[in-house]
Amino acid sequence: MEKPKGILIVIGGEVALPPENHRKIDEENRGEPENNPKILSTFCKLLPGEQARIEVIPTASQIPQESFNRYKDAFDKLGFKNVGNLDIRTRQDASTPAIIERVRNCNGFLFTGGDQLRLTTVLGGTDFLKVLSERYKKTAVVIAGTSAGAMAMSDTMIYEGSSHEAMRKGEVKFSSGFGFLKNVIIDTHFVKRGRFGRLFQAVTSNPAVLGIGLGEDTSLLIKNGDVKEVIGSGLIIVVDGTTIRHTNMAAINEGEMISVENISLHVMIPGDKLHLSERRIVHGEH
Repeated sequence: MEKPKGILIVIGGEVALPPENHRKIDEENRGEPENNPKILSTFCKLLPGEQARIEVIPTASQIPQESFNRYKDAFDKLGFKNVGNLDIRTRQDASTPAIIERVRNCNGFLFTGGDQLRLTTVLGGTDFLKVLSERYKKTAVVIAGTSAGAMAMSDTMIYEGSSHEAMRKGEVKFSSGFGFLKNVIIDTHFVKRGRFGRLFQAVTSNPAVLGIGLGEDTSLLIKNGDVKEVIGSGLIIVVDGTTIRHTNMAAINEGEMISVENISLHVMIPGDKLHLSERRIVHGEH
């Protein structure tokens, strides 16, 4: 299968933003300041210069204008001022000619956090998503998503499930995502909110799916359909179910506790790489 030419950055939430004095520090140091937010800086460096067009998509958010303003201000401090608000609130919005034209002419997209089910119900199957998917396959467009925006990037998506009861059958709910990543399921705010059980249930239900739990201000940079680097300040947890020897999942009723033997868990830190097709981690020089 032909590898996509686009670039994905999937972020676990709470992405670090430039400080108020970012540009001043930048000028004084004549280079990149030490406290420059790594993830957004990487996003910008992948674009074709400071005149590149960026579109922020706050569809998942209940406060879309505030979400857009937050990122517009961040990109402005990084020197990127050509930033638009793709404020898509209905399925009709997502197929208008004006929106589609903007999708065709944009260099980088950022999906904000919020409700991932809202993202997929509003955008799934629309002209917006069809055009964006085609661009991801054929061009070097950069697509980033944080929190809900990250969870929607895969073909299977968690949309509900408490951390406390996550190892009871049926507690974790799944839906289809955007499908940019195949055979992967992503969870976010992973360490802080203790979401291990959610990925355990997801992977136990379908061991062909690789579970990836993203910590806050931590992301995977994905090129040609493979993870090239972990970027940010936190941890990433990888859950692999191909090693499972036994589980009671098929035999129990809804609400009963799940038993699983020999599920594999790996921890990645910034600088590590992950070969998705081989399910193999390559550790960076630390």
